[in-house]
Amino acid sequence: MKALIFAAGLGTRLRPLTDKMPKALVPVAGTPMLRRVICKLREAGLGPFVVNVHHFAEQIEEYLAGNGNFGAQLAISRETAEPLETGGGIKHAAPLLASEEGRFLVHNVDILSDLDLSWFLEQDEPENLATLLLTDAPAYRYLLFDEQMRLAGWTNVLTGEIKSPYLPDFDPSQYRRYSFCGIHIVSDAVFEKMAAWPDKFSIIDFYLSECAAGTIRGVVAENLRLIDIGSPAKLEEAGRAVEAGLLR
Repeated sequence: MKALIFAAGLGTRLRPLTDKMPKALVPVAGTPMLRRVICKLREAGLGPFVVNVHHFAEQIEEYLAGNGNFGAQLAISRETAEPLETGGGIKHAAPLLASEEGRFLVHNVDILSDLDLSWFLEQDEPENLATLLLTDAPAYRYLLFDEQMRLAGWTNVLTGEIKSPYLPDFDPSQYRRYSFCGIHIVSDAVFEKMAAWPDKFSIIDFYLSECAAGTIRGVVAENLRLIDIGSPAKLEEAGRAVEAGLLR
């Protein structure tokens, strides 16, 4: 299965490190995030890979080329003018992602976890437009699912904001809430559905627009150890976890 690695972000929360390098090349315990993700996905049998780039794109391309793409078949999706966000990034990379298999995995470059990728791939169903990896970790933004784990909405518990195709009668308290991990399996069918969308948009907004059909489903990874490296403190935590052998 092909895999798209999101590496185009500005990494503003990791400044000043990202004032001179892309987030994807920020090292965790001495090894850049991008290399860690590529190697993890490759070991799980995934590939070829697509890496989207924008911020210090040339550094990422030179790094990959200088390391022989770590033995992987790899293509670059260049977002030249600006980062296109998660939905726009998938839409822009469509020509590189389409395959006979008809599905691909998406993985944020700043996510380190002990996820068993083989297990996650086994949870996917071909009729799903997307299968989202979830945890029950505390957060302030949640995706909301029904008893069959079909996506039904989104909420921000701090602001009270709610998004759902079932508004105005939608009651978040009647649904299960989970944190999205930034790892998902996506059907090539999204490309046609994204055609009318703008160049830049959030994949969560897209999923919410499609969820009434019942084909956006979630899978909960119990006892998942995951770090979203979105701050210097999280970067240090990730480094300690790697050195302790908890994450790779």
